[in-house]
Amino acid sequence: MRHPTTATWYRAGLLLLTAATGTVDAVSYLALDRVFTGNMTGNVLFIGFALVGVAEIPLLNNVVALGGFALGSVVGGRVVGRGHTPRLPRSGAWVLACGAALAVALGVAWRVAGDPEPVALLVVTALLAALMGAQVAAVKPIGNADITTVVVTSTLANLTRESRLAGGRQPRGAATDRLLAVVAMGAGAALGAAVIRAADGPAALLSASGLLVLGAAALARGRLVQRAAERAVQDDGDSGGGR
Repeated sequence: MRHPTTATWYRAGLLLLTAATGTVDAVSYLALDRVFTGNMTGNVLFIGFALVGVAEIPLLNNVVALGGFALGSVVGGRVVGRGHTPRLPRSGAWVLACGAALAVALGVAWRVAGDPEPVALLVVTALLAALMGAQVAAVKPIGNADITTVVVTSTLANLTRESRLAGGRQPRGAATDRLLAVVAMGAGAALGAAVIRAADGPAALLSASGLLVLGAAALARGRLVQRAAERAVQDDGDSGGGR
């Protein structure tokens, strides 16, 4: 029986995190206060709308989400560092694990305390956005530019621009990754919206937490498989050199 490869584990993990982003954004937009905590393009547009007085667009909440995402990405970048070989570094695995734990804690606290007051809502928004920003930094060293886990605009553009219909030739496997990333984001958003309609925001956030846990676990498994393969190659080389 053929076991999943490192690439398979990494692909599965990144797609699960992409779906989790869709679910988290469903929570922040539908159950909190009309903001996105993963897709920052929407927040930049909302800030522009709010600055010219468009009604029912919360300026402060969108600014907080944008700032939280940026801060999370900065902190995640400092923790994970740079110069890694293409793999999930141990520090990245820890960032993902802490992010999943934070999402679970927020979901449980929301369930126990009830709907957050305005100040608490801003805190939850900032923390969820920081979690998403840190996630980007954590998975960056894997090197899969086709599944970024938080945005699909550039992914969709690359999928269509480099398609045969457009006269292009996509790298092997890239079209599949790009298409699956778009589907995963939409599926995650649909899951979040469905859970909110059937239950409530805390249940949807806990669903997103489950996806985050599964995604982090798949990436960690991919890291272990990759390290085992590298050790096997090194051992073979040592054995060959000793002959």
